[in-house]
This record gives sequence, C-alpha cells and structure tokens, in this order.
Amino acid sequence: MPEKKEVKGVIERISGSLVIAGGMEGASMQDVVHIGELGLVGEILEVNGDKASIQVYEETSGLKPGEPVVSMGEPLSVELGPGIIEQFYDGIQRPLELIEKAAKSPYISRGISVPAIDRAKKWDFTPKVKPGDEVIPGDILGTVQETVVVEHRIMVPYGVKGKVAKIEKGEHTVEDVIAVIDDNGTKHEVKMLQRWPVRKPRPVKTRLAPNVPMTTGQRVVDAFFPVALGGTACVPGPFGSGKTVIQHQFAKWAQAQIVVYVGCGERGNEMTDVLLEFPELDDPQTGQPLMKRTTLIANTSNMPVAAREASVYTAITLAEYYRDMGYSVALMADSTSRWAEALREMSGRLEEMPGEEGYPAYLGTRLASFYERAGRCIVNGKEGREGSITVIGAVSPPGGDLSEPVTQNTLRVTKVFWGLDANLAYQRHFPAINWLSSYSLYTERLDPYWDEKFDDQWSGLRVEAMSLLEQESQLNEIVRLVGIDALSRDERMVMETAKSLREDFLHQNAFHEIDTYASMEKQFKMLKTIVAFHHAGLDALHKGAPMNKLFNLPVREQIARMRYLEEKDIAQIDKLDDTIKEQISGIIPVGGDNNAA
Repeated sequence: MPEKKEVKGVIERISGSLVIAGGMEGASMQDVVHIGELGLVGEILEVNGDKASIQVYEETSGLKPGEPVVSMGEPLSVELGPGIIEQFYDGIQRPLELIEKAAKSPYISRGISVPAIDRAKKWDFTPKVKPGDEVIPGDILGTVQETVVVEHRIMVPYGVKGKVAKIEKGEHTVEDVIAVIDDNGTKHEVKMLQRWPVRKPRPVKTRLAPNVPMTTGQRVVDAFFPVALGGTACVPGPFGSGKTVIQHQFAKWAQAQIVVYVGCGERGNEMTDVLLEFPELDDPQTGQPLMKRTTLIANTSNMPVAAREASVYTAITLAEYYRDMGYSVALMADSTSRWAEALREMSGRLEEMPGEEGYPAYLGTRLASFYERAGRCIVNGKEGREGSITVIGAVSPPGGDLSEPVTQNTLRVTKVFWGLDANLAYQRHFPAINWLSSYSLYTERLDPYWDEKFDDQWSGLRVEAMSLLEQESQLNEIVRLVGIDALSRDERMVMETAKSLREDFLHQNAFHEIDTYASMEKQFKMLKTIVAFHHAGLDALHKGAPMNKLFNLPVREQIARMRYLEEKDIAQIDKLDDTIKEQISGIIPVGGDNNAA
C-alpha cells in the first residue's frame, strides 16, 4: 500500500452529514478523513480545487466552521486477520461490543476509536512453509485456529513474493512479524494483520462457471429456483412476507462454510434477533453454535445513514478475504433498499441530478459493482484453491411494488429472483415464494449436475411439476367463473396433484425440527412420488375409477407426511410407489374402459 500523505484543512460549511472543507489541496476522492476536535470519521466524495465534499459516518451536530479536517491519505479500508469471526461490527468495521466496553455505555460515543481486530490477543501460529521456500501472493504461510470450526489461513499479501527468509512458530499477536520474505534483497515483513480498501475487489486467478449448485435445504429453492455456488439472488417482498426468516434459513442450512450477514438499514430489533439467535442456533454442519462461522455487520435504521452505504462494501471485502482462503462464503444483505436510500440521501446533499424516484442515476452501476464481486473462482496462490462468494440480497420495495427502481436494477444484475407474495404469507404458506413469478437463470446449468446424480430423472420431474402448477393457475380462472364441476376428469386430477405439490412439497415449516431442512435426495424422492401418483391417477380415471375414491385414498395421507420423515428414514418413500399402485388398482372397476367418462 502506498505511503500515507496527510492533508490538513478546515471546515467551511456543514449540511447534515455532508461537510465542505477548504484547504484540501492534494486530497483524493475516497480518502478517509478525521473531522473536528472529536476526530469524526468521514470519506471524501468529491474534490473541486481546494474544496472537498466529505460524507461523515457519525452524527455531525456540534461541529462548526473552522474546526480541523485531516485527510489520512488512504481509502476506507478494513482490517483483515484472525478475530473477525464471531464479531459484531458496524458499517465501517467498528466492533460494537468493544465500543460498548470502551465507552461504558450502550450508545456509540462520537469519535471513539477501537481497533477492529484485538491487538492484545495471542494466536497459536502453525507454519505451512519453511525457510528457503519460494512463495507468491496468496500462498498460505501458516494457520491459526480462529474458532472451533474455522481454520484461519494466513496468506502472503498481494504485491509480495520471494523466498521465505524467516518464519516464526508459536503464539503471536496480529501485529507481530510472523515471517520475513526476501525478494532479491528486499525484505518484506509479514504480519497476521492486513488492510484492504473496501471499494477495491480483491483479485483472483480464474473465474469459474456457475455450474455447481449451492443447496439450501429449502425445497422451493433447490428444486425449482436453485442458486449456483458463487451466484447472486434477490428476495424482494413486502413487509411481513418472510424475507428475514428465509435469510436465517439460508445462513443455517446453505452449503457454505462462512456466513457474512449484513444488516443495512433494517430495524434494530431484527439485528438484535440475529445477534441473540445465531449464538444459540446449533449449526447442523458442525454441531457448534452457528456464530462460530459467522460475522455480523450492522447499520440499523437508527445508525448514521452515511455508514450504511459503506456497510455492504465492508461485508463483501470480508467475504472476499475468506474466499481467498479457499472457503465457500454466503453473504446475506438485508436489505439493499435501505442501502439505496442512503445513496439517494448522499446524492441529494451533493446536489447531483436525480434519476427515477430521486435515486441517483448511477444506482444500477453501484448495485452491479456490489453483486459482481460474487462468484466461484480459483484464488491466487500456487495451490489452485477454489473459493466462492454467494450473495443473497433482500429487497424491501415500498408497498411490495416490484416496479420501483431498486428492485428493477437488482433484477438486471442478479440471476435468481425469489418473489415473495403477500397473499401466500396471509395464507400462512411459507416460504411465501411465488412459484409463478419467480425464476432462476442457473437452472439449465445445474440440471445436468442433478441428472447425473438421479439417473437423468431430475430435470424431467422439475419441468413436469412446474407445468402442473402453471396449469392449475389457468384452471383456477375457469373454476372462479363457472365452478369446479365444469372441469374434465383429467383437469380435476391436475388440480389435485398441484394442490399436493403446493401443500406437501412447496410448503415448508422453518420452525419444525425435521421439516426445516430437506436433502436433495429427499426432495427428489418426494417429487417423484407426487408425480407418480399423478400418472397412476390419470390412468385410473381413464379406466373408470371414481374420482372421489381416488382423491381420498389412504396413500394420500402418507404422501402428505413424507416431509416429516427424518433423513435416515427416507428410504420409506420408495415403498409408496407400490402402495400407490396397489390402492389405485383396488378402485378400478372390473373391465375398466379407457374411454370412461
């Protein structure tokens, strides 16, 4: 990182969270500044001659013209090193728990400065290289056990290469020199603590195609609208439709080793729920509390709006750091609508030309720059490690209006749309993801993966099930107009099967100890059984079987209870095929005619 160059100026004018400072020749956009006698943290948004427009990340009341402004000569950066997992940060990576202890108050004192990573704690460092080894950026020098479940890998910083001249085993703080790397006579001291600008993506070696699924255990997602490992998804929906519960489910069950959860502008009680629940939730992957592989970043609705804009960049930079270690990371952003509102406020204070609904004209570009940092890739280093970041962003459109700018711009850059429906939520159908309006652009890439595992049957089952649900929607219009008696026997069968798909497959209870999660094998068996009943039922109706007897067969209760079978018992689902055939054959009249009415 280049040498810092401080620039000193004075406050000339204050407008809310925006400060105009003079005497700032030599300062650069995105430089971090300390403002006033308290040293409030800010960031330069605009430079015009010797004038700088500064966005302050703290409350500006009490500041007055003439107070000093000092540019630190470096962009807004985060600290990277062991100690990030289990932490609870604000939008600019200030550890809230440590601030509370330092301030001796539950309120954040203005101007307080606490290191993001504990400087005093010692970590047991185990080298993975030895003196004389050649290393390049991204190579793993050694490891420390950050939590019970996370091995923190100390990597060679970017821009550093050469031979390992010295490496220190044992207990060290993050500021101790653990290795010295000799690059043709130039000595580079390496510490566990590194810094990285939040708005600059960390480089990777190779980007990989999104053709590996990230399973979540949620049937409507995995079966119909899957997300790829390293993919992007958005969850828009009105208040009360279940966005937060869905993100909690993904954090707990998704196929990810590290979870970064960022609350940008949501109510304080929602982040409090996360903070209280995650340490109590048992992680099904490790048996430890979920917090042992999670870091939280919060900028709630009562925190300074300015820091909200920075919070998503802080989160994605931490996610990239763990991706570079070779981990799969899931990043949950709740909600990007509040983040966009912070952009709108900052743009207004800068007197920029507004775009649609007052949002800045560059809203789409900023959203894209965030989501495009997701992906599955081969990271830097000689090992060829694979890492990924999967980004799932909740959107809270006012009144559930999906035509508003934030939702539309998000849909342009994300590949999966899980549209939450208020009507489904009112009917207590959760997850309230509308299967008729949602979509996944990863489906065609992921179908071959599951077809290979399930004897080339997966994609066919999925397509047929979706077709039945779409037919039901069309038939419902007829039923509303002229009643269900106007439907043919085949159409009645479609309605019954679609009802089974909705109630027995798509509906999933997040708070039930078994139904909260379904493996892909269980999902496949459930879907196969429901479709098998549909085919057998159609055949029976063609042979004259009475509809009321068919629809009330005892096996239908067994189909409905498949979701409550434990994973170790899912082999029982295979037996239902024989039960279906046996019970249906018992209601077909002797000499059943294929042309039965």
